[in-house]
Amino acid sequence: MTEEILAAHHPRRIVSGDLKTLAGDERVGLLNKLPPRNGTYVLYWMQQAQRAEDNPALERALAAANALDLPLAVCFGLTDDYPEANLRHYAFMLQGIRETATALAARGIRFVLRLGSPDRVALALAADAALLVCDGGHLRHQRRWQQTVAEAAACPVVRVETDVIVPPDRVSTKAEFAARTLRPKIQRQVTDFLFLPAPTPTHRRADGLKLAGEAPGDLSALVARLSIDHSVTPVDRWFVGGTREAKRRFEAFLSKGLQGYAENANQPQTDGVSRMSPYLHFGQISPTWLALRVQEAEASAADRAAYLEQLVVRRELAINFVRHTPGYDTFDGLPDWARRSLETHRRDPRSHRYSPAQIEAGETHDAYWNAAMAEMRVTGFMHNTMRMYWGKQVLAWSPSPEAAYETLIRLNNRYSLDGRDPNTYAGVGWIFGLHDRPWPERPVFGKVRTMTASGLRRKYAIDAYVAKIAAKTKKNER
Repeated sequence: MTEEILAAHHPRRIVSGDLKTLAGDERVGLLNKLPPRNGTYVLYWMQQAQRAEDNPALERALAAANALDLPLAVCFGLTDDYPEANLRHYAFMLQGIRETATALAARGIRFVLRLGSPDRVALALAADAALLVCDGGHLRHQRRWQQTVAEAAACPVVRVETDVIVPPDRVSTKAEFAARTLRPKIQRQVTDFLFLPAPTPTHRRADGLKLAGEAPGDLSALVARLSIDHSVTPVDRWFVGGTREAKRRFEAFLSKGLQGYAENANQPQTDGVSRMSPYLHFGQISPTWLALRVQEAEASAADRAAYLEQLVVRRELAINFVRHTPGYDTFDGLPDWARRSLETHRRDPRSHRYSPAQIEAGETHDAYWNAAMAEMRVTGFMHNTMRMYWGKQVLAWSPSPEAAYETLIRLNNRYSLDGRDPNTYAGVGWIFGLHDRPWPERPVFGKVRTMTASGLRRKYAIDAYVAKIAAKTKKNER
């Protein structure tokens, strides 16, 4: 019965390849086995996909509401104890939430923002729901929230995958060794999932639903009520949250940055990257929409393939890592060979030692590293080439590999808009050998890959990168 309701009246908009019927869509899964019941509305618990368009969970929930002749309510639980989040993250997220609330209201959908743990907010509103649809991320606390709701709710709970293109368990049921082992598994089936849902018409408007919630329009008043770290300031000069801004930036990238991406993406002195990671982290943009736009773009096949490698293969490799590694955010979650090799070099002399305060302030002898730290601290973003170099130097300067790991996780999660993400944990893990192979043995690093300042000078116009960040820092101080 639940499956029939979810499959009803749910047309596709964009299709690529020979696709399955909606009834076989493996992005949809039942989290409990309860039948639909009498209720006042259908509830969509929005957690990971914080957008009002290109959102399979939203459209499935609205189609189910239409099938049951009920209005749709969307809830969002705003907790002020989200792990390691601060004012920078909340300000960006709430800019997107405000836009989403307005767009949902225009479609006749009731948006309810409540302060509290997301699972508790969802359960409170599920008390009057005939059916609950959720999206949900892949980190352990997000999966725990989903489990809590599925076990405690008195109505059916259905999860719709919105955060990746190919459902993770469809790709692999184990931790993959590297991108080369995951890539063919994705390539064999990615076209089965390259489609977006059509906007579903609203049959029963929710304007009359009496559901208490916070007004998302006044961001400053809402943020002031949260018991969060206010010391890390927003980065509105560099990033504005929301689907509209994400699409505007991406269209600009398609016209100016995609051509030549294969050659320029790893060049930190250029602006040859899309900077979509903050928008993907908060679910303000659909990865499927991005992939389809790239496929349609006027660029070489090599450039399109290079971008899709990062968006699909590398991103889904990170999600595979957090799903199948219980300690994905700990040093113990790293590969055995890398930890053993680092252990044998634990007592090797370090050329430089810096305190955590010096590292956070970017006060080292290395002008390239200092620029990378400034980019993240000032703008909330760091170019991926420099993020790799940044991490390798912290490993070289720290008293132990464990101390280096803790420093990198803490700083990345504190300052980066895309921190606290599967890509964060996989990216920091790569510094220590994750998804990599053993290399010739070196002091301190053992068999873990190194990166050097001389390598930056040889491969990139690194002084131009330093000058670019200096200009941004100066601009930020005005």
